[in-house]
Amino acid sequence: MRYFEDEISGIDGSTATFVGYCLDNSSEIDPNRKRPSVLVIPGGGYEMTSDREAEPIAMQFLAAGFNAFVLRYSVKPSIFPVALLEAAEAMRRIRTHADEWHCDADAIAAIGFSAGGHLAANLATSASDDVLAAHGYDADAVRPNGLMLAYPVVTSGPLAHRGSFDALLGDRKADPEALDAVSIEKHIDAKTPPVFVWHTVPDDCVPYENTLMLVDACKKAGVSVEAHLFPSGGHGLSLGTAETAWQGVNGIEPCVQVWPKLAIAWMRRTFADTDAATTGSATADAIAE
Repeated sequence: MRYFEDEISGIDGSTATFVGYCLDNSSEIDPNRKRPSVLVIPGGGYEMTSDREAEPIAMQFLAAGFNAFVLRYSVKPSIFPVALLEAAEAMRRIRTHADEWHCDADAIAAIGFSAGGHLAANLATSASDDVLAAHGYDADAVRPNGLMLAYPVVTSGPLAHRGSFDALLGDRKADPEALDAVSIEKHIDAKTPPVFVWHTVPDDCVPYENTLMLVDACKKAGVSVEAHLFPSGGHGLSLGTAETAWQGVNGIEPCVQVWPKLAIAWMRRTFADTDAATTGSATADAIAE
């Protein structure tokens, strides 16, 4: 496996960290194999990036035969569009180095958690195409081919996680135009890639209605969406296991522990034309369980 850590410079002088985990291609199998990949975008309310939603997630997909990348984007006091441009740069780098890193440039999914889900969705939808273009990016060229979201921040309306938008927008946090521009459900259209999303109904931090709005918008736009609602558990569960629990026991939630297996199956179906997406392994299935 190839591991690397690089930096992405923010337009405000901040620095994001970009980490890659790329599987080697054995000459005994196919040295020219191109694998589907995931770009992991942790949550943290645009005030931090969660350790529990970074490497542990990447390892799940790596074990399933996918290349994995983690973006530790700039957060408060950095404001929009700093993190968005860093996410765009991360996607640009993956596609630019696709041959070197054995990535299928047409099979890259972004997976975001909470506010990281908002960032991933901002990149995947047409919400910020004009912003990206203004900073020299072709929005279509950096758009992921799939979008996976866990308990995502979606709407800036009445059911918003207000703290995320306060941190994201800074002095413009009460500006209706700025809020509308980053309210994801208003910007889903035919360009949005297939979506996988999960949420817990009792989430008292980011209301599960955020996911319902997302699903409804996808349906209206004709975008493929797979959604899972779980009956118990709060916010920020990550894998829902002891591995990603905090203070020893908080965040262990058996009912959500199935989601990595569901997401991996979704990846394999979504990118079924790619070798690694269809083969899998017993080890990957065991880890996902």
